[in-house]
Amino acid sequence: MAIFEQTPGLLEALSGEMTPKFLATRSADGIPNVVPCISIQPTNDQPDTLFFGNFLLRKSIKNLQSDSRLGVLVITPELKGWILKGDFIEFQRTGPYVDRQMSSNLLRYNAYTGIRNAGVFRVTALECSFSISKLKVALDFLLARFQSLRVSKNHEGIQVTSVPLPVQHEFGKMAAVKVLAWIGQDGYPYMAPALSLQPAGDHALVAWMGGRGLPKPQPGVQVATNILTFEAISYQAKGQWQSLGQAGAMQVQEVYAGGPPSPGGRVS
Repeated sequence: MAIFEQTPGLLEALSGEMTPKFLATRSADGIPNVVPCISIQPTNDQPDTLFFGNFLLRKSIKNLQSDSRLGVLVITPELKGWILKGDFIEFQRTGPYVDRQMSSNLLRYNAYTGIRNAGVFRVTALECSFSISKLKVALDFLLARFQSLRVSKNHEGIQVTSVPLPVQHEFGKMAAVKVLAWIGQDGYPYMAPALSLQPAGDHALVAWMGGRGLPKPQPGVQVATNILTFEAISYQAKGQWQSLGQAGAMQVQEVYAGGPPSPGGRVS
């Protein structure tokens, strides 16, 4: 039986035009990249197949051209979500998928540009599903704040960067969608929600990872995180993961803008 058919609620969440969805890819040298990709939609004519609009996705597109492995995380406003694994198939310049993207509410009145093409990929596995209560979000946020005192100030030879204050401000918000991505042992990008992620000093971001039953990165691996706020502000940070028991921290090495006027541009 198809994954979508046997997973209640998943198809409806993927069909939501404004439901937060994130796309994780990997570079040719195995560095994770994760961005919001709200345009992801079911094809409706091929089982377990999704498509998205190539809009402000320069790094993701470059990654998919060199490595087809990808991950997807979708989370509803009720904080119910699914983590998927898949393989990229192709880009289509014309056809029904392009037409559907161009007529969507997301792009119809866009002031910048339309899509260049539509990317198509097949979902091969449901890694896990999750449901997070608002009380859990608040508790994890407080626990992460306490753990920020444990973040190592000795970077042990890691080249870190200062997180700009506007980026710290956004990551400091509890009411925002934040995800964490890394490369799993099978070579595929993996993701998990990291709603408690917040600044720990100028060079790190800390999250409470305990008691969730969700995947988490191993110490020392390269990770990427992305935040999408209710004001549609997005940033991506990359760095090395530090284990803090049931918590963890990213020693930040790079920070990128997620939207106009310079989507994907490095800010630190």
